[in-house]
Amino acid sequence: MTNTIHTPRKRFGQNFLHDYSVIANILASLQIKPGDHWVEIGPGRGALTEPLLDKNIVLDVVELDRDLVSLLKNRFKGRTQLTIHSADALKFDFSTLVKQEEKLRIIGNLPYNISTPLLFHLLENAACITDMQFMLQKEVVDRICAAPGSKKYGRLSVMMQYYCSTECLFYVFPESFDPSPKVMSAVVKLIPHPKPPVMVNDLALFKQVVTQAFSQRRKTLRNSLKKLISEDCFVSLGIDLIARAETISLHEFANLSNWLSENPQLATKNTE
Repeated sequence: MTNTIHTPRKRFGQNFLHDYSVIANILASLQIKPGDHWVEIGPGRGALTEPLLDKNIVLDVVELDRDLVSLLKNRFKGRTQLTIHSADALKFDFSTLVKQEEKLRIIGNLPYNISTPLLFHLLENAACITDMQFMLQKEVVDRICAAPGSKKYGRLSVMMQYYCSTECLFYVFPESFDPSPKVMSAVVKLIPHPKPPVMVNDLALFKQVVTQAFSQRRKTLRNSLKKLISEDCFVSLGIDLIARAETISLHEFANLSNWLSENPQLATKNTE
């Protein structure tokens, strides 16, 4: 790899991966096949871009920093299987990259400050994605993969696990980046479910129930959801009235929202 100078910009949340052993671990976990269509979000200086291109794949990269776009164009001039998009990943329509019946494989070292909204933006196009592998803040990965009963378990856990199977692959120390962040990072693998693991009648309502339940996570469900769901719902579903959101499984959240959609006359009026 060539060393290319670019001063990291704090406003873009730039922490460039430079640890060759971490890069090797990421590449080893990808199971790359020639001809795959990959999308890299936030390629930075190209630490992952170059070894990906060497795998004989089709690669689109999405980069917000125009100076890095120029750097990448110069560095990878002549690599015809690479397309560089100067764009904001939060606003980018990833479905436009899909050709014919293929699906995308997505990778990226995501800025910590936009990682969660970006994940949900990507999941809007989950039907055209085979898998996603991201470097994220360790705390975010722990939350994504958390099980009910864990202090890390929350809205992000429930929603991500509704859309994807989740797996934390390994942790990465701050020294692997330039500049070094103040927190640990982790690599997570997300595989969109061909079919959601639970049946949800009304996805918008399901999201509302999950969000409201965790908005005051120290409260019992009876209190946190009292403006949305009557006590009859908990009783009929066999859910303890004094249970807290962090103990409720994905399946139970689906049951709550489905009950609400099927029994609107028994729900409490939502005044919020």
